Amino acid sequence: MSLFETVKSQMPAEIPAQLERMDAFWSSYRQQPQAIAKVVSSSQSNLGDRDFDVIVCGGTLGIFIACALQIKGWQVAVIEQGLLRGRTQEWNISRKELNTFLELNLLTEIELEAAIATVYNPARVGFQGGKDLWVRDILNIGVDPVYLLEVLKQKFLDDGGTLLEKAAFKQAIVYSDGVAVEVKSISNDELKILTGRLLLDVMGHFSPIAKQGRSLVQGNIKPDGVCMVVGSCAKGLPEKPYGDLIYSFAPIQNQCQYFWEAFPAKDGRTTYMFTYVDADPLRPSFAQLMEDYLFWLPKYQEVELKQIQFERVLFGFFPSYKQNPLQTPWDRILQVGDSSGMQSPLSFGGFGAMVRHLPRLTMGIEAALGGDLLAKENLRSLQPYQPNLSVTWLFQKSMSVAVNQQIESDRINYLLGVTFTAMEKLGDQVLYPFLQDVVQFIPLAKTMLAMSIADPVLVLKIMQQVGFGALLDWLKHYFNLGAYSFLNQIGDRLEPAIANLLPEQQYQLNRKIEAWYYGSGGDYESAAKQRFHNLEDAC
Repeated sequence: MSLFETVKSQMPAEIPAQLERMDAFWSSYRQQPQAIAKVVSSSQSNLGDRDFDVIVCGGTLGIFIACALQIKGWQVAVIEQGLLRGRTQEWNISRKELNTFLELNLLTEIELEAAIATVYNPARVGFQGGKDLWVRDILNIGVDPVYLLEVLKQKFLDDGGTLLEKAAFKQAIVYSDGVAVEVKSISNDELKILTGRLLLDVMGHFSPIAKQGRSLVQGNIKPDGVCMVVGSCAKGLPEKPYGDLIYSFAPIQNQCQYFWEAFPAKDGRTTYMFTYVDADPLRPSFAQLMEDYLFWLPKYQEVELKQIQFERVLFGFFPSYKQNPLQTPWDRILQVGDSSGMQSPLSFGGFGAMVRHLPRLTMGIEAALGGDLLAKENLRSLQPYQPNLSVTWLFQKSMSVAVNQQIESDRINYLLGVTFTAMEKLGDQVLYPFLQDVVQFIPLAKTMLAMSIADPVLVLKIMQQVGFGALLDWLKHYFNLGAYSFLNQIGDRLEPAIANLLPEQQYQLNRKIEAWYYGSGGDYESAAKQRFHNLEDAC
């Protein structure tokens, strides 16, 4: 009998069926080529009168940008396939990112504090065979999504926003002066047409719009990497005041290196096991991954499996692409959040990335609407190339094992132990940004030099593991990271000249300055962040 069968009675009743559906989806997803539905078409005629300035498809994270734009005076509609409400599983984030809700006037200080379900310190980083590192104030805040989304939903509605719940997106037609969106009611199959100036696709990794767009831009939609995740929130685990940001205590097995995360939660303790793979048909199923999770969880949390009461069980996979963010092939349609791929390939939670880019997107979309700069050439500048995200592809590659690749079973743990030891010795200014998915040129250069000195043979082994082609591609992004870091330093000097430019030139230069700022990791620095908001005021 499998471990899953032995503990099934300790889990919510719907989990076996959900696991079966996930494996069916995962199996079909790995088959190539995938069917691509044409959900977006174009027309050269005029639409005429439009109902809204912005139509947002996907409400869970879409309500963030929808509420921000509605508060600023734009007429916004949100389409959500289910009910717009948060899940009971907490979202983890750092305080600096969370303050974005205050900066955009989306929450009051009282509401922000009420949204915080848990706070913990410190957090651990550790790998088998190495020493544990302890850090503070990184992803240490658990936000209650149920409360957060309900507050934003009510503010959106109170400010005049339009919300369609239980309404499924069917198709969109892009006209020369607007976009028409067809939605279908889940309850009675009634079709409805919404019209607007701009459509924001916030439907996530598997958005049908993003799927069609990626096929047009790339020619295929097979991901370059996948993060598989299983986890749970459970009672019966020993109480621990700390969390794990990334932890590994076992060697490579089944061509997978398993990593763990753990956080205190208001109704138990959340634990995730994740691994970086590709979409090869030989990769394990989620049933197999769940077996491994249940096998290692008692050792990880120092408890017998029979003592665990599973409040929630989670599983999913998150595709990532080297060619990111997705550059829209259409006028008047913009991907936002996970559908755009605007996040590190090392991350599998879109909440933090969405919040980090929310000020930039709010300002940029408002400028595009104000200047009627909604052609694809203008919208693409809102999802610019970011070398500090692109360089992380080599890290993801070095933390995964190809299906037929043979390497030492402790290679990845040893590599990460050497890397994080080097960063710790270099100081918090190197370690802390990296742990928050912000890679910067000087810290990265220092880390690579320290690793080369600590173990030059290991560096050669990693080069062999990832391949010469991947290394050359990484070097391109690495040098671009250096260039963006330099350009970010001179961005201030360009601001006085912006007022003398034509409106479209102002728009494009502002987007360039933002790209240098975020693409160099400048958004991590509080001083640079203040400069970014000064730029917003100047515009």
